[in-house]
Amino acid sequence: MQVTFVTTIVVGAPLVAALSLTRELPTWSARAGFAIRVGAVVWFLVAVAVYLYARSQQT
Repeated sequence: MQVTFVTTIVVGAPLVAALSLTRELPTWSARAGFAIRVGAVVWFLVAVAVYLYARSQQT
C-alpha cells in the first residue's frame, strides 16, 4: 500500500501538472476537480501495476 501511495504521488503530480498546462482551469474548483479526475486514473493504473508486479514476484 505504501508503494502504491508513493509511486502515485511521484508519477501523478508531474503528470497532473503537465496535463493541466493544456487545459483552461479558471477556478480552484476546476483545478481540484481536474486533479482528482486525473489522479484517480493514475492511482488505479499504479495499483494494478503494483499488484501485477507483486503477483509475478510471489514464490
